[in-house]
Amino acid sequence: MQQFPKAVTDSAEKADSPYARPQVILLDDKHWSYIQRRYHISPRELEVAKLVCHGLTNKEIAETLKIRQGTVKTHIKNIYRRIHVKNKVALLLRFMADVSKLLGESAGGVVMPIMDSEI
Repeated sequence: MQQFPKAVTDSAEKADSPYARPQVILLDDKHWSYIQRRYHISPRELEVAKLVCHGLTNKEIAETLKIRQGTVKTHIKNIYRRIHVKNKVALLLRFMADVSKLLGESAGGVVMPIMDSEI
């Protein structure tokens, strides 16, 4: 599983900030595999999509993947075009809806976030 950059927290006050990145994993590897097949997303675009859904900015994604911000924008634009969405929130919601449909056929259709203390 890919390691994401940790949020900078110098004190408990910053850790409790409403602007802190959530510490949950909404989609696991099985879900991402399904999404990649469903939308014909390349492996690199999938990496970008995972980081987008984890709440990273384009700059943070570029630094994590060691690519330029323009390249990140191009990947995101291509993902939006394939999935027929216009922004990052719609992207995450579409992925969650797709996974819910997938789970609806097998496990009751509820996507439960996984708390991860190492993020």
